[in-house]
Amino acid sequence: MSAYTRYAALALVAALAVGCAGPPRTPHPDPHVARPPLAKAQPHGHADAPMTHGARPFTLVASGDILPSSPDVLGTAREDAADAGYDYRPMLADVKPVISGADLALCHLGAPLGPLSGPFTGYPRYQAPPQLATALKDTGYDSCSTASNHVLDRGVPGVGHTLEALDTVGLRHAGSGRNIAEGGRPALLQADGGARVAQLAYTYGTDQKRRPASAPWTVNLINAQRIIADARAARRAGADVVVVSPHWGREYRTAPTEAQLELARALTASVTNGRPDIDLILGTHAHTPQPYEKVNGTWVAYGLGDQLAGAMKQPEGNWGTLARFRFAPPDRPGGRWEVTKAEFIPQLSVLGPPLRVRNLARATGYTDVRKAIREAVLSRGARAQGLRMGR
Repeated sequence: MSAYTRYAALALVAALAVGCAGPPRTPHPDPHVARPPLAKAQPHGHADAPMTHGARPFTLVASGDILPSSPDVLGTAREDAADAGYDYRPMLADVKPVISGADLALCHLGAPLGPLSGPFTGYPRYQAPPQLATALKDTGYDSCSTASNHVLDRGVPGVGHTLEALDTVGLRHAGSGRNIAEGGRPALLQADGGARVAQLAYTYGTDQKRRPASAPWTVNLINAQRIIADARAARRAGADVVVVSPHWGREYRTAPTEAQLELARALTASVTNGRPDIDLILGTHAHTPQPYEKVNGTWVAYGLGDQLAGAMKQPEGNWGTLARFRFAPPDRPGGRWEVTKAEFIPQLSVLGPPLRVRNLARATGYTDVRKAIREAVLSRGARAQGLRMGR
């Protein structure tokens, strides 16, 4: 039994310990063996099938930073577990209908996952229980961006532990890798209607240590030319929609920085044969919602805020949004899939106890927070461009 297989078996035992049903829907090959650049996924149990001319519209949902080992988040997960272990599912139960109701759902994992034995720690060197992967899959996520400033908090081994846990439960991932082939490969997902969606992820840098020269594939760093080249490669390999997940911006700042604005303009201006190379940009890192807007005809969410966080330096760190976009197929082969409906859903990590993530579009109360999130999201004219608050 390989080291990977042993870890997978242990992680699966952990998943069952918190009451989740069954093994992953699809087996995953050894991640250290090179695979084709764009291997198809089977999100939500959908059959693996080639793209057809009769492709149908699909809905994509994305959320912001998940900080699973902050002390109160970690403590709540421990208290919510029926037996030994950690159960994150109750914290996400209120937003699960939005996430699981989408054709595809993307998350951002802001901390490395560790071995079952721990230790599990918060800021400044995060390490979270691998049971989080089970909860993310159960909530309805299909893929997670892993490129962040904390991706190397536990060094190269931490990258391996994280990706092995995600592989075990059947979650795709983009932004970090265990080898050169994996580090340069996006996550490719297939919506129920046939569309193939590529997720690429990058970070501005890392906190604990520089990316090791001997293993540069451990995390993708933001570089406009590299991102555009990767997007074009994904398109050539068959992606109908290319999504970029950058970890960027300044913490607790509602307005995007000039660097964010400049990169967004460069990425959305890139075109091949009359078709934009990138179809959607979904930012993280700011720990508070930032504006959404169309740039060169492409939707950019500069900052989704936090999806799951404990007590933060500022109360805005518990604010977040779910972005929801409806894509429709082109009228002609090779045309662009267009966004026909754009929505944001405000949410809040209510510290409790117990800590719970609330969908503020459906919750009573929280009027001031809901208003502040709405004002931040719409502050660059997104309402006039068609963005609405969803439920």
